[in-house]
Amino acid sequence: MTASSGGGGAEGREGLPPPLRGIGPRRGPTGETGAGPTGRGGEHPPPPLVRVAAHPPFTGEGVFVRIRDLPSPNQDVRPDGVPIDALILHYTGMQTAQAAIDRLRDPAAHVSSHYVVDEDGTVLRLVPEARRAWHAGVSYWRGNTELNSRSIGIEIVNPGHEWGYREFPVLQLAAVCDLCLEILSRHAIPARNIVAHSDVAPDRKEDPGEKFDWEGLARNGVGLWPEDVPDVGTGGAARDAARLRGVRRVLGEIGYRVAPEGPLDPALAAVLRAFQRHWRPEEVTGQADAGTLARLLGVARLVGIK
Repeated sequence: MTASSGGGGAEGREGLPPPLRGIGPRRGPTGETGAGPTGRGGEHPPPPLVRVAAHPPFTGEGVFVRIRDLPSPNQDVRPDGVPIDALILHYTGMQTAQAAIDRLRDPAAHVSSHYVVDEDGTVLRLVPEARRAWHAGVSYWRGNTELNSRSIGIEIVNPGHEWGYREFPVLQLAAVCDLCLEILSRHAIPARNIVAHSDVAPDRKEDPGEKFDWEGLARNGVGLWPEDVPDVGTGGAARDAARLRGVRRVLGEIGYRVAPEGPLDPALAAVLRAFQRHWRPEEVTGQADAGTLARLLGVARLVGIK
């Protein structure tokens, strides 16, 4: 989300800590994770601790998520017969957490999300999961265009590229992971449908961006990550229509909206950047280079594409 109801991102990954970045396996009932005061001058007291059933592979343990209800009027009824089968992660892309929360609750803004996760791990619930929040905007994933109707949206506090994109704190990442596990315990959301705002709207969004720890989440049971696929560099980029035909096909089968034919163009470059921010964050170039193609094949194998 930004002031125009979206979110952005930045290129570069300098100073990135090792994979998992402190997320680690989630704790059981003897310790809390992803919790703490808001860090905004005691604006509100810590809400009660909620124990939720963990999603596999953490069977037998629980995760703790602090949730405070702060309703937004920007919501409506989900259509009948449409399953909740997608989870979309955003960053707020505004100067402060409070500015983002205020906008998400402003009736004139016509934008909201189900949850907001602050940098200290505090979780706010703005819209009940049974209701439709207005977070995805014009979007597409795996043939579906009305993604607000079938998704849950999480806004993760980060200024974004416009206001100084920065690393996501460990407590925040842990809270996002725990919240996702809680959501997955209630809804049959395929791992391939746990995506970024930039995945579903690559022509206009960059969030949550290449600094977000998708690999760490996947290792904790949230989403997909192609293991043992090292970055092999930016050489050998394909640009002509013949070499890109297979790239376009695989991107489309993963879920992106991609034209089936054509050389490298701005639309395909935007999709490639979205893919890179999620699955090849070492280099966000918009090119179908060797490193990107290796990760593309890795993701393709995970979702059963041949």
